Amino acid sequence: MNKSKIELLSPAGNLPAAIAAIRCGADAVYIGPSRFSAREAAANSIDDIARVIDFAHLYFVRVYAAVNTLLYDHELPIAEKLIHSLYNRGIDGLIIQDPGLLELDLPPIPLIASTQMHNDTLEKVQFLEAVGFSRAILARELTLDQIANIRRHTSIELECFVHGALCVSMSGQCYASYALGGRSGNRGQCAQPCRKLYRLTNQQGQTLGPDRYYLSLKDLNLAQYLGDLLDAGITSFKIEGRLKNPEYVANITAYYRRQLDDILLRRNLRKASSGNILLGFSPHPAKTFNRGFTDYGLTNSPSQMGSLDTPKSVGEKIGTVRRIARNYFELDNPHDLHNADGICFFDPHHHLLGTVINGVDGAKVYPQKMVALTPGTKIFRNYDHPFHKQLKTIPAQRKITLRMRLYEIPQGIALEGIDEDGLSATVTVEHPKEPAKNPDAARRNITQQLQKLGQTLFICTAVTLDLQTICFFPVSLLNRLRNDLTEALLKVRLQNRSLQPGGVIKNNVPYPLSVLDFRGNVLNDRARAFYRRHGVTKIDPAAESGLDLNGQPLMHTKFCLRRELNLCPGSHPGQPAAPLLLTDRENHCLELRFRCGPCGSCGMDLFLK
Repeated sequence: MNKSKIELLSPAGNLPAAIAAIRCGADAVYIGPSRFSAREAAANSIDDIARVIDFAHLYFVRVYAAVNTLLYDHELPIAEKLIHSLYNRGIDGLIIQDPGLLELDLPPIPLIASTQMHNDTLEKVQFLEAVGFSRAILARELTLDQIANIRRHTSIELECFVHGALCVSMSGQCYASYALGGRSGNRGQCAQPCRKLYRLTNQQGQTLGPDRYYLSLKDLNLAQYLGDLLDAGITSFKIEGRLKNPEYVANITAYYRRQLDDILLRRNLRKASSGNILLGFSPHPAKTFNRGFTDYGLTNSPSQMGSLDTPKSVGEKIGTVRRIARNYFELDNPHDLHNADGICFFDPHHHLLGTVINGVDGAKVYPQKMVALTPGTKIFRNYDHPFHKQLKTIPAQRKITLRMRLYEIPQGIALEGIDEDGLSATVTVEHPKEPAKNPDAARRNITQQLQKLGQTLFICTAVTLDLQTICFFPVSLLNRLRNDLTEALLKVRLQNRSLQPGGVIKNNVPYPLSVLDFRGNVLNDRARAFYRRHGVTKIDPAAESGLDLNGQPLMHTKFCLRRELNLCPGSHPGQPAAPLLLTDRENHCLELRFRCGPCGSCGMDLFLK
């Protein structure tokens, strides 16, 4: 990718979500095939992926296939065949986690190192570049300074997440789901134990507060840091959400499109795809699924990360209950609430409750249910009915700008079109040249007819009539010319889409580590051979090989629960430094061991007790 072109990368859990993302301004989308995707529930057939590719490529939007799970030996030939099928359908890049794939006969496709490879150090990213990866998806845990350092010492494309759900464990280093229920996150089957309800106790068995979702994090939102991330060297800004619906994808993509476009305009940079976005709504990230937002310590400053009271969507805060009546409550200020809006709130026991609005009269709100509402209750809207109605229709149009020139040829006329990317096509038609009786009216009619591009991908910004004499041309002739031109231009665009080279580079460049324990995620013999060739001398099998994980670290986190609960001994002397325990409703017990360090660099490790 040209470094002057910046990419907004959106999730495509299915075909409708992909279409929504592209229409709302994505420069690229990522999608999972029917097998071997880290979001098993968001699988797509090859034919559906091909439909996404066909639509995306019209706008020079790239499509990346996520084949990013760990693989058993018997699955490697199947994965190899799948990758060739994706390549033959026109996929633009391959997101992988398992290095065993690099030992196969892969097509010359750009390789993207999944965040599941835990790309958290300069040395790791340098290695990935040396063995042929075109791009590294950086670990979410990195700070701006760490990203900038990687950029200074590498040439590989750098991608980072800027929005969406956060795993409490560092990327590719979570084994809790597998240990507790046999469902591996590295195999696309995560059961999300981090979103479960837990009891928190100390080593003596004393309960430390009510049961809460102690491992649940808020959603990432780095909109305010896009300029800083550009300065640090990021060229692809990624939105999480392959399990989200098309409405969510449309809203968040459109929001970041607007934010990025403002920055790119000021910096004389270009987006990585074509087309102007004409939105039919005003994007707002709080109006679709969210657990509240965090910057996840991007600037290395400690901040509230947890969504401890609920793992569900809370939405946007709209006000506080001022007064309670028999069948309505009154907010502290009027708000743009509507019939059929969904609202929610926390009761005194931190339980999330919700209801639907039946009517609104200024600050008075008439809900379906009045249960547990008290003065002082904070009210959130988690479903904006008119907003979602807008998103369910065509939320945006994406139009490629086009200039036309109509000129004479010996036996008739020709129509030339030049699009915003400088690509051109010309179509001709034979027709007698009969001077118009009213040249001004004829000129207006020609211009108007040629500009009627309707539901095509194009929008005409200028028509030049390069004619010695303004002639009469039937509407049917002009319509035919216009339609032929747009079809010709589409063919030209597809033929001239830039292709990025890529592929494995076979060498013996040393891997940054000489020993890999189970967290190296080596599940097959090809992966083992890969690491041995690159100098790793001791390789333990992956957890998914059937490893007993009792006593082993199941999570390594940037999140610190003691800090979140103001129990940190560093800032609150006298607080115990001993490990704490989390117990779920199935009596699974996790021991939290804390890593203390400078503010913002601490964290914790979780062990199966």
